[in-house]
Amino acid sequence: MVDFTAHDIRRAGDWTGSFELCVLNYDERFLRRKVIKTSHDEDLLVDLAQTTSLNDRDAFLLTDGRLIEVIAAAEDLYAVTGDLTQLAWHIGNRHTPCQIQNGRLLIQRDKVIGHMLEHLGATLVEVSEPFTPEGGAYGHGRTHSHSHGATAHEQ
Repeated sequence: MVDFTAHDIRRAGDWTGSFELCVLNYDERFLRRKVIKTSHDEDLLVDLAQTTSLNDRDAFLLTDGRLIEVIAAAEDLYAVTGDLTQLAWHIGNRHTPCQIQNGRLLIQRDKVIGHMLEHLGATLVEVSEPFTPEGGAYGHGRTHSHSHGATAHEQ
């Protein structure tokens, strides 16, 4: 039994007054149709018109007009330091999601990518933080595979 249903979202800064929240990691914040748990263990059916990438502090707009806030969950990441221009190029060349910050890059932990970056002179530190990487080159949020079709990633 679903407790709430959402067919739309509101972007961070465009809403106020949520009554509930859900904590979702980077992969969970990319969805079209899925049942997710709120922080009070209630079921929320998200049924959006298209696959959407949600950011920290976005909100689901429920059918009754109320809002459920989205919080980016802490995840296991590498904080990458070194020659950030060179390292960012190699990360991007492998289509690896990357959060760019002053003095460091954040990427999901991946031993193969981590080894490659260390080989290029990077220093990696394991951290657990919310992950909000840069959007794709063609607009906000994520891009799909090279085919740009939604079906490969719909959940």
